[in-house]
Amino acid sequence: MRRFAGDRLLVATHNKGKLEEIAALLSPYGIHCISAAEMGLPEPAETETTFVGNARIKAHAAARATGLPALADDSGIEVDGLAGAPGVHTADWAETPHGRDFVLAMTRTWNELEKVRAPHPRTARFRATMVLAWPDGHDEVFEGKVEGQVVWPMRGRQGHGYDPMFEPAGHTITFAEMDAAHKNRISHRADAFGKLVACFDRT
Repeated sequence: MRRFAGDRLLVATHNKGKLEEIAALLSPYGIHCISAAEMGLPEPAETETTFVGNARIKAHAAARATGLPALADDSGIEVDGLAGAPGVHTADWAETPHGRDFVLAMTRTWNELEKVRAPHPRTARFRATMVLAWPDGHDEVFEGKVEGQVVWPMRGRQGHGYDPMFEPAGHTITFAEMDAAHKNRISHRADAFGKLVACFDRT
């Protein structure tokens, strides 16, 4: 595995919530995160059908454009009662002419489950794939997940995305009802990050 030796990392995202989560996870390693938005980079089209494929597109595009190592995350929720949907289309379900509306996306998800009369508990999982890419084209891949179920009505005001309807296994509250520190210890992104940290070993 190639090690990351710097103290500044480009995070290939325009999503403020995602940037904050990744920055919080990396701060103990003395790494300062800058976002693709801060660098004025465009968002590349995510044309792959897998999380790793789309994460690679974002990471390599950012690394090539800036000459800096870049970390990209592609993540989403897979709902068993919907045959794994929305999956890689998680953010697409939230798209509107005026931006992303995750309340709309969560409502659609629940309505689709009701339509197919999916049994309870309505199991689901969040998946995250992180790709750390260098300007020379090398990359390292780290994948994580957290199992749970989707619930209704939505609960909580923390987090972002589908957090208000996702209750992780072993808990009776949603991600959106948890404080950020708790969520960051058990999330799909934390699982992937636990594998990524070997790249940032400062010993």
